[in-house]
Amino acid sequence: MATLLVSQPNFESHATPTGHPERPDRIRAVEEALSADRFARLVRREAPSGDLTLAELVHDANYLSILTRARPAEGIGQIDEDTFISSRSLEAASTALGGGLAALEAVALGEVRNAFCAVRPPGHHAEIDRPMGFCLINSIAVVAREAQRKFGAERVAIVDFDVHHGNGTEDIFKADPTVFYASSHQMPLYPGTGAPSFVGVGNICNAALAAGSGGAEMRAAYTDRILPALEAFRPDFLLVSAGFDADYRDPLAGLNWQPEDFAWVTERLVDVAERLCEGRLVSMLEGGYDRHGLATGAAAHVEMLMATS
Repeated sequence: MATLLVSQPNFESHATPTGHPERPDRIRAVEEALSADRFARLVRREAPSGDLTLAELVHDANYLSILTRARPAEGIGQIDEDTFISSRSLEAASTALGGGLAALEAVALGEVRNAFCAVRPPGHHAEIDRPMGFCLINSIAVVAREAQRKFGAERVAIVDFDVHHGNGTEDIFKADPTVFYASSHQMPLYPGTGAPSFVGVGNICNAALAAGSGGAEMRAAYTDRILPALEAFRPDFLLVSAGFDADYRDPLAGLNWQPEDFAWVTERLVDVAERLCEGRLVSMLEGGYDRHGLATGAAAHVEMLMATS
């Protein structure tokens, strides 16, 4: 079976101020990279609009009201120091969620082996009651809940290799033993969470990486800590928060990953999915703020997804 690429036709609808790192050009960079001939075998679909009320599966009941009140009639509004919402941002958030849900369905029904969703805004910093860190809705958390609710998955794992800790995803699932969350991230760095000592109810696995470290340290973190914990959890479905801001060129962090490092971690996650989840893996774009680093990292990631599909 093939790998699915879900694209987002309205990625520009979420506007951010000039010079903001989380900008529409990020998706253009990914799309350009994945238009190369070696990606011709990808199954390509556009993200449909998703039902934003599904956010209540992981966020507070009044969460959408918070976003709606913050959204300006025109122009760009500010939620916090880093997080902005424009008049059409919720349209983009809807297709970001819809893309993840469409990928989930295609993989769960066996139409494709695995999937990557090139969507924005990212989501892994959005907590139960607070949008933050460029993130409005925690889409991958909603996808995890839908994997359980709609497709009967009993144990869902989320692995997050974004350079920033996914405090929102951890916040949502820290007391839920049916969802495993693992993160490799630079520490100290925004948002200041992700201590390896925090394990939730035994379902959280954080691996902290020092500034300046590269592929060798990352491989050790996964080999010694994250992969054994993931395998012990034995998930039915594997989700990936795929951030590419650990790239050595990224302006918002200080790790030194190369494209082959993203390929390595993807290969290991695909291997786990093949052995434990019948290959079922859905990956969603999170961060990555250097255009070339994002493009090469995403290309390496998708190429490895395709290798076993």
